[in-house]
Amino acid sequence: MIKRIFFLFILVGTCGCMHRELHEVGLVTNKAMVVSAHPLASAVGAEIMKQGGNAADAAVAVQFALAVVYPDAGNIGGGGFLVLRQQDGSTAALDYREKAPAAARPDMYLNEEGEVIEGLSEKGHMAAGVPGTVDGMIKLHARYGSLPWAMLVQPAIDLAANGFPLTQKEARKLNDYRLDFIRYSSIRPEFILKDNWEEGDTLRLGELAQVLERIRDQGRAGFYAGTTADLIAAEMKRGGGLITKEDLAAYEAIWREPISGKYENYNVISMPPPSSGGIALLQLLHITQNYPVAEWGLHTAPSAHLKIEAERRVYADRAKHLGDPDYYDVPVRGLLDTAYIRRSMADFSPGKASDSDKIAPGVPVPPESPNTTHYSIVDPAGNAVSVTTTLNSSYGAKTFVAGAQFLLNNEMDDFSIKPGYPNSYGLIGGEANAIAPGKRMLSSMTPTILEKDGKLFMVVGSMGGSTIITTVYQIILNVTAHGLPMQGAVNAGRFHHQWKPDWVLSEWGALGMKTSLSLWWKGHKIVPKPEGGIGRAAGILVLPNGKLEGGADPRGDDAAAGF
Repeated sequence: MIKRIFFLFILVGTCGCMHRELHEVGLVTNKAMVVSAHPLASAVGAEIMKQGGNAADAAVAVQFALAVVYPDAGNIGGGGFLVLRQQDGSTAALDYREKAPAAARPDMYLNEEGEVIEGLSEKGHMAAGVPGTVDGMIKLHARYGSLPWAMLVQPAIDLAANGFPLTQKEARKLNDYRLDFIRYSSIRPEFILKDNWEEGDTLRLGELAQVLERIRDQGRAGFYAGTTADLIAAEMKRGGGLITKEDLAAYEAIWREPISGKYENYNVISMPPPSSGGIALLQLLHITQNYPVAEWGLHTAPSAHLKIEAERRVYADRAKHLGDPDYYDVPVRGLLDTAYIRRSMADFSPGKASDSDKIAPGVPVPPESPNTTHYSIVDPAGNAVSVTTTLNSSYGAKTFVAGAQFLLNNEMDDFSIKPGYPNSYGLIGGEANAIAPGKRMLSSMTPTILEKDGKLFMVVGSMGGSTIITTVYQIILNVTAHGLPMQGAVNAGRFHHQWKPDWVLSEWGALGMKTSLSLWWKGHKIVPKPEGGIGRAAGILVLPNGKLEGGADPRGDDAAAGF
């Protein structure tokens, strides 16, 4: 009885009023659009396209701009995934995910008793994987770019050298993480340690500008060799990290074949492993299309219950079957087999929540023989790019590279550091995602593009760690099943289930009292997410008249820009 009263108390706390307008229409432009986590970065991308650049050019410029103005996730010390669709319908996926250093080993975060050393994979030098962002942008430009490389990097240099005003949210976060920056950087990073940052304060990053100048002038060698590589290696040596100059020199981003599949009359194009996002998203959409979700309505009890139960089963599969395909035989075709997906819902009950302890990962049919930031871009020709890039946690390892003023990632925490042990997002992993030298860690990043009737329809993605997949899933349904405009679809309250832990994480007021009570009586445990919300999405919708509508997330400083 006490437990039921406790969860009822929690439930009531999640039912406050949501003030985001569901039918709000975002910025509408005629030709081109950028939606990113920061207004200055969006403006940079739009300006590049005004100067004749295409979506790939704009993506490079936005990536480097975010590394300056959005340091908690924008980066050159991290990595990411990119999905691209050209105007002619051709597609590609770029994997510039970080890799484990050559000295990494499966038990590197365990003590002599085989127990996890708390925090070692999350903060400080040992948490960092070999960065992939710079090589990723170089490979994107080499294949699809049209403007000169230097022209795309220069806006970020200008922002770093001249300084930029902090938003209220960014000022608060710099204050909140001040002690971490001191503790986990080998040399005190004075440039970021003002006693109290306030909205409108100017942040100048002269040493980061010099790093970007080397990247502008020397390309790949400006980061993976020479002065910058020396600075990274020296930081690793002082802090006891593993990344060496040899690791940096050996890093290569990889072009991969996108994951694609049908959902009703849409074609969904998303990221393949080592992202779990594309497979999980398609599994969720395949499940959903077998039920009358549009008829049930947005955030009604039947609709929310179905989505939660689908998420529960898909995340169980994620824990067992997904990892770096260069190291593990991921059963992609089996996981996307429609009969297998239907079987996963065989025990679904419309009137009762499942018990995650009784939901086990399935056994997919063997394959036949032979948080986090996101930005979306559409250019005047109709080329589209969907990019999710990250340091993992906010500000990554909290470790600044001395003399370079950029942060290192803490992506090593995305490996399964011990079978069955949850990472910082609560995600469970197994042998498929075990640590190995040179291996890419599993990710939830889900950059996605939708086509309708063979034409570009939507570009979408999100930040948010383990909640990325469910955020993208719900936004797609908000538009396609529930008829919301792009901005309204991004505004709408979100909820999330990931198999373990066995609860529904819900934004304040996302589900409403009636639906929340109904879910509670079915047996769902609902836990509120009061701070920051779930995910931070960036979407672009192609309207019937050919114009573009941007959806910039009100949960952050996100902004749309275009013309």
